[in-house]
Amino acid sequence: MAKIESYRDLIVWQKAMALVKKVYLLTRQYPREEIYGLTSQMRRAAASVPANIAEGRTRNHRKEFANFLGYARGSLAELQTFLILSVNLEIVERDKIKGLFLDSMELERILSRLSKNLHFKP
Repeated sequence: MAKIESYRDLIVWQKAMALVKKVYLLTRQYPREEIYGLTSQMRRAAASVPANIAEGRTRNHRKEFANFLGYARGSLAELQTFLILSVNLEIVERDKIKGLFLDSMELERILSRLSKNLHFKP
């Protein structure tokens, strides 16, 4: 196993960055009138996930890192809500967000496990 020297070495951060790219690609297709609405909100929520992972990883204490992972999970929940809203508002078809939604759920599971491990290790 490779030594983790930076937040960039974390698989969870790498997966979060990939998710951000997918959100940006998806929202390019959104109506122009949503640029300051749903498009902006989705991009901000998605970008917040790896940003919080990175900030938490650079903190000095495990508990602080766990807190930032919680913020990242909150941003993921926000993104998932916007994805569902996009379908409900008929901005995008369900099949276009399915893979992105599944990716976000996988990331949510990874973040939860990592957070639990940080809380329970001495």
